[in-house]
Amino acid sequence: MNGVNLISKFDPWRSKLCTCPPKLTFNPYTGCDHACVYCYASSYIPKFFSCRPKKNLVPRLKREAAKLKGEIISISNSSDPYPNLEAETCLMRKCLEILSKHDCKIQIVTKSSLVVRDVDILKKIPSMITLTITTDNNNISRILEPYAPSSSERIKTAEILIERDIPVSIRIDPIIPFVNDNLENLVKTLASIGVKHVTSSTYKIKPDNWQRFSMVMPKTAEKLKPLYFGKGEKIGRYTYLPRDLRLKLMKKVGMLAKNYGIRFGTCREGLSHLNTATCDGSWLIS
Repeated sequence: MNGVNLISKFDPWRSKLCTCPPKLTFNPYTGCDHACVYCYASSYIPKFFSCRPKKNLVPRLKREAAKLKGEIISISNSSDPYPNLEAETCLMRKCLEILSKHDCKIQIVTKSSLVVRDVDILKKIPSMITLTITTDNNNISRILEPYAPSSSERIKTAEILIERDIPVSIRIDPIIPFVNDNLENLVKTLASIGVKHVTSSTYKIKPDNWQRFSMVMPKTAEKLKPLYFGKGEKIGRYTYLPRDLRLKLMKKVGMLAKNYGIRFGTCREGLSHLNTATCDGSWLIS
């Protein structure tokens, strides 16, 4: 009846740009209601910003979880597992309760402070949280990520998780020139609360996210046009910044991380030689 598994291989195409270790992935929801301007998944998932749970989620997950054999499960890589809808449905919590009874390790990728609610379950299993914090400027985060918790809320969430002995990696992603590329205060703050790892990546353009970005930051979009559409690289279905600028930005973040005693990784940039730890932070799982 359901031909597609909920739990599947992460990056089954084995992209040369992906340096993540082998793991599985699972999305409890289709789509996401955070409505991030730069979102990539909206280009390939229909009605992406109309968030809805996967059909027959709980019984399907029970069947599939019984077959796990110690793998890392990354939750989730196409849509946030803690959309605003989760506060009402508690489906992600039910999924964690199921997974906690089986042999696996959990990596949660989110922007939501709601993850703190589930610390009691996460402490029972090998787990870590990857929290996306694009900027420490609440005004910028409100423009780029209008329905996600503010930057300051997410920083506080990271602090609470670390205080409760849940390992945390931070995604400073995407970095957009002229918008959030002044990162020293953010990295300094992350170090001060005990963050041990950051992953970073630059903004990659697809037609739909560029249209949204151009609407909310038209003056900045004009500055970015020559960088992306004049000097940029076409890689797959994305338009990247020029390689030399990407290298400069990633070196900058890497150096800041080193200066503050934080391990560093790049994501899908073709610059893995800059990494000082496994890019996705899953090495933090005890």
